[in-house]
Amino acid sequence: MSGQWLVALTFIAYLAFILAIGVYAYQRTKNASDYFLGGRSLPPAVAALSAGASDMSGWLLLGLPGAAYATGLSSAWIAIGLFSGILLSWITMARRLRIYSYALDDSLTVPAYLHRRFNLAHPYLRTISAFFILLFFLFYVASGLIAGGKLFETVFGWDYQWAVFIGAAAVISYTLFGGFLAVSWTDVFQGLLMSLALVIVPVMVISDEGGLGNAWSTMQQQHPELMHWMSDNTGATLTTAAILSSLAWGLGYFGQPHILARFKALRHPDDMPAAATVAAVWSLAGFLGAMAVGLFGHLELSQTLPDGERIFMALVEALFHPLVAGILLAAILSAIMSTADSQLLVSSAALAEDIYHVWFGRELSSERLVVVGRWAVIGLSLIAVGIAMDPESKVLDVVAYAWAGLGAAFGPTILISLYWSRMTGAGAIAGVVVGGLTVLIWKQLSGGIFDVYELLPGFILSATAIVLVSAVTHCPDQVSTRHRQLLGQ
Repeated sequence: MSGQWLVALTFIAYLAFILAIGVYAYQRTKNASDYFLGGRSLPPAVAALSAGASDMSGWLLLGLPGAAYATGLSSAWIAIGLFSGILLSWITMARRLRIYSYALDDSLTVPAYLHRRFNLAHPYLRTISAFFILLFFLFYVASGLIAGGKLFETVFGWDYQWAVFIGAAAVISYTLFGGFLAVSWTDVFQGLLMSLALVIVPVMVISDEGGLGNAWSTMQQQHPELMHWMSDNTGATLTTAAILSSLAWGLGYFGQPHILARFKALRHPDDMPAAATVAAVWSLAGFLGAMAVGLFGHLELSQTLPDGERIFMALVEALFHPLVAGILLAAILSAIMSTADSQLLVSSAALAEDIYHVWFGRELSSERLVVVGRWAVIGLSLIAVGIAMDPESKVLDVVAYAWAGLGAAFGPTILISLYWSRMTGAGAIAGVVVGGLTVLIWKQLSGGIFDVYELLPGFILSATAIVLVSAVTHCPDQVSTRHRQLLGQ
C-alpha cells in the first residue's frame, strides 16, 4: 500500500472517530443551553483543553512555526505575549464570568451577558456586539479553512479550492449536530493530539542532530541570523513598537468569545484554579514545540521552503513512516477543526440568540433556537469558504486581523464589566464600537505609529472610551448593587 493511501486511511479513521462523538453529543443535546454551552457541565481539564484547542487553531502548527522558520527567535515575543494572556485571562475573568453569566438568566452568549449586565431596555448593545462577532469570526473561520486547504494540497496534491471545501464539510458535519458538547469533547482529543505532535516532531529533529546542545550550536553556525531575540532575520534590531506589537497578542484573550464560552461552561466557579493550571501547562508545551519545529526545521531540510507555514508538514513527511505521518498530520486537521467548530458555534449563537431571537421572534422556544443555530452554521461556513478561496493567503495574517478585532471590541468591555460596578451600558457600547472600529481603520493605514499591531491601540482606546463615557452617564442603583452582591464586593 502506498504511503499516500496510508495517510488517507489515517485521516478517514480520525474523521470517523470525531463524527461518532458528534452523533453521541447530538443525542444529549436537548435545548439551547446544551447546544451553545453544553449545559455548563465541563470539568476543569475539559474546559481548559477545549479552550486551548479552540484557541490555537491551525496557526499553532502552521502560523507560529512558519514565523519561527522565517524570522527565528524574534518571533518568540508573540508566544510570550500569548502565554501571559492565557494565564491572566483565566485568573482575572474565568470565575467571575462563570458566576455572573449564570446569575443573569443563564446568559448563553457574550452579547446576552452584556445586555443583561447593564439591564438595558433596548437591544442596541446586543446587536452591535453580535455584528462584530460575526464580522471578525468570518475571517477567523476562513483562516482555519486556509490552513485546511494547505494541508490537503500539500499531503494529497489536491486542488486548493477543493481542499477548502472538503475541510469545511468536515467541520460543519459534527458542529451542526453535536453543538457545544461535541465541540468541547472533541477538542480534548484534538488538543492532546496537537500537543503530542508538537512534542514528537521537534524531539525527532533534535535527536537527529545529537541533542539540544548540538542542534542549538549547529543553528548558530549555519543560521546565526535566526538566533537573536532582539533582531530579525535581516539583522535589523527589533523596535519597541515591534516588541509591543508581539506582546500585545496576549490582550486578545480577554475578548475572544469562543474562549470566554469555556469560562462560562465550567462545571463550577471553584474549578477555575485547576483549569488554569491545565491551560498553562498545555499552552507552554505547545508554544515551545511550535517554536522548535520552525527553528530546527532548517537543520532537517536541504532546501528552503518558499512558504514557511508548510514546515511542520514537510518535517512530518520527511521523518516518519506514512502511518505515523498520517496521525501527526491529522493533528493539523485537529487544530483547524477544533477552532473553526468553536467559532462557528459562537457565531451561530450570536446570529440565532442575539439577532434572530431579539429582532424577529422574542417568544422563540429553546428548541427552535437550536434549529436556527444549525442553519446559521451552514450559512456562515459558506461565507467563510468564499473568503478562504485565495491560495496565497497567510494563516497568521488572517488570524491576526480577527484576533485583534475581537480582542479590542470585547476585551476591555467584558474585563471592566466584571470589576467596576459603576460601568454603564453607554460605556459598554462605546467600548465595543471604538475597539472594533479602531481595528478596522488602523489595519488600513501604515507607516510610523500605524505599524503597531492594531490590537494594542484598539484595546487602549476601547478602555478609555468605556471609562470616559461611564463617568458622564448614569448607572442605575440596582445595576451597581447587583454587581457588588453577585461578586462579593
